[in-house]
Amino acid sequence: MEHAAAEKRKRAQRPFPATPFEEALAFARTIYAFGSGQPVRRLSVFDHLGKSPESGPSRQLIVNANKYGLIEGGYQADHLKITADGLKAVDTDPAPREQAKARVKLAIEDIAPFAGLYARFVSNKLPARAALIDAAKDVDVADEMSEECVDTFIVNLRFVGLLQTLSGAERIITVDHLLDSLPATLGRVAGAPSSSTHSGRAAPSVDGRSERTHAIVTTEQAHFETTCFYVTPIGEDGSDQRKHADLFLGSLIEPALEQFGLKVVRADMIDKPGTITRQIIEYLLRSRLVIADLSFHNPNVFYELALRHAVRLPVVQLVRAADRIPFDLNQIRTVRIDTSGLHEFVPKIETYRSEIASQVRRALDDPDAVDNPITTYYPSMRVHIDGAPSHS
Repeated sequence: MEHAAAEKRKRAQRPFPATPFEEALAFARTIYAFGSGQPVRRLSVFDHLGKSPESGPSRQLIVNANKYGLIEGGYQADHLKITADGLKAVDTDPAPREQAKARVKLAIEDIAPFAGLYARFVSNKLPARAALIDAAKDVDVADEMSEECVDTFIVNLRFVGLLQTLSGAERIITVDHLLDSLPATLGRVAGAPSSSTHSGRAAPSVDGRSERTHAIVTTEQAHFETTCFYVTPIGEDGSDQRKHADLFLGSLIEPALEQFGLKVVRADMIDKPGTITRQIIEYLLRSRLVIADLSFHNPNVFYELALRHAVRLPVVQLVRAADRIPFDLNQIRTVRIDTSGLHEFVPKIETYRSEIASQVRRALDDPDAVDNPITTYYPSMRVHIDGAPSHS
């Protein structure tokens, strides 16, 4: 108990928000739309969202929007109000340059560790992850929080437009460069630079990771609390789906999950006599985390995802950038990955890894805050499976 309390106090001292800026901005945008820019009652906003105002995830929404300077009013306040900078960041009226400057200020410049990292690496290629982690420690981020800091920093850079692919590499550009490149309309300000059209072909193996041999995992050997089950279209050897699954597993998912000590298991990596469907279901119901790849609109993936939703356990969604996400799932945060070609995919590998790691961290830190169609429409529904982990 004392150790848990000490750990909680340590995490409360995080010198940067616990979520990427884009998520806090979405909450601020809801407040803005609900009250037409005027202060709103906290209870009314969460009633509008269909969420409990006193739940941990609801409080975190408020805390993080506050830390980013988007809103005024804490999680016990009667009213929440958009700040002046927050209005520029969410309103559709300001000129693109004004909106971009506000977002850069809130997401990077006003967050001390992010400002320090940006000042050190601006006008350079995105450095190696290890270099960013060392730099985070140099700007007074605790060792145990440095990886989270780097992930959130990279995701924020990309969202506000300060991380762009130039000359075949991801580069951290100056604010002036960003502002000079903005179009007359708001099209590109809403998020990261747009991705190119997807051809449907998987990109070749990168950095050798996807070509390494994966160890066979048996059900008896699997320690589900340290397992991430990767739900993906697999296909036959040599097929586009198999190449895609191998690429994502070796180049993105496994590297992103190393910091969490999770072993990634895919259905074809299970070696146990018996019904494969039963083994897959066991992994779906018992693994600490599931990563679901919605690419190719594979029906087996959606079936397996529904089973995971039913037991209200953490899921992270991925998809190829050009694939449409079905209506029931398009409100859930999904990491979109451009595999239209080598030149589109390779420069953004580190960014994609950070986006995945950021979503994984959120899912593991607060497994009770699972968000899916079942929890939305049936918040009291609970399905208990003997042997499955429980976070209630």
